[in-house]
Amino acid sequence: MGKKILVTGASGFIGSFLVEGGLERGMQVWAGVRKSSSRKYLQEEGIQFAELDFTDSDHLAEQLMSHKKEHGGWDYIIHCAGVTKCSDKADFEIGNYWATRHFIETLMRLDMVPERFIYISSLSIFGPIHEKDYTPITEQDTPQPNTAYGISKLHSEQYLHELKDFPYVIFRPTGVYGPRERDYYLMADSISKHLDIAAGFRRQDITFVYVKDLVKAVYLAIEKQVVCRAYFVSDGGVYNSRTFSDLIRKELGNPWWIRFTCPLFLLKTISFFAEQISKLFHKSSTLNLDKYKIMKQRNWRCDISPLERELGYKPDYTLERGVKETIAWYKKEGWL
Repeated sequence: MGKKILVTGASGFIGSFLVEGGLERGMQVWAGVRKSSSRKYLQEEGIQFAELDFTDSDHLAEQLMSHKKEHGGWDYIIHCAGVTKCSDKADFEIGNYWATRHFIETLMRLDMVPERFIYISSLSIFGPIHEKDYTPITEQDTPQPNTAYGISKLHSEQYLHELKDFPYVIFRPTGVYGPRERDYYLMADSISKHLDIAAGFRRQDITFVYVKDLVKAVYLAIEKQVVCRAYFVSDGGVYNSRTFSDLIRKELGNPWWIRFTCPLFLLKTISFFAEQISKLFHKSSTLNLDKYKIMKQRNWRCDISPLERELGYKPDYTLERGVKETIAWYKKEGWL
């Protein structure tokens, strides 16, 4: 039998692909989900489920203990569960930092620490740095997150670094796109309706990684048995703000469009009011002040040479190939 692996946040975009990655490698895969989670993309034969409640540490302990009695522990855990959108910014800290901390503390208390605990973090923990010379962000840089999401992810990383003899590996992907992803889909949908919107007039260097390449990097870390390391993940390319939308337009058959560059002051104003309205109705909004700061950031370059050198990582997807596959999936599923 293959090694046992748990993927938390399995019902999400990245999580569902990580589940598939484990199955492809012959592992016994448990998809960590909430009771209310959709299982639409978790239909493959061989997937086992573990219902985990990260909002209640006592209940989580009961769930993990029940699993331990029936199946034993897991050899590997990929912790992909987290919060990316909130109506209340305090929920980022609760859903990303505190939930991660309670999960790890419970694993240690129940003697269920795996051989590797892989944490999916984000390039956003570094914030807007090197914006004058556009040099790549490296692991030697000091994180300066300016979003609630980035701060909560940084706190989780700091907690992992402080643990003694805990076998963690951290991944900090840049913008992850691919089938099932909804934020970049909104851009494709807008272009299909003849409108492309860019943020700000100043140069912006953007990086991407196709979801299957992120999955590849994660499983390379397991294969190479690295521990106590953190890696940036991208496809190795650097793009301007037009490249992604130009490729989307090409795959949509080059529809006529209006390309509008929104001044940052106007984008900030719109984001502010969108956030206030979402708070009024207690719903998360795609456009908010945190999102504005992400769109405002000019430098998303990152150094993936440690990933290439230590794990032998080579991305399989260029941006052109990844966009082609993504748009084809959106069309097939009726999203576009």
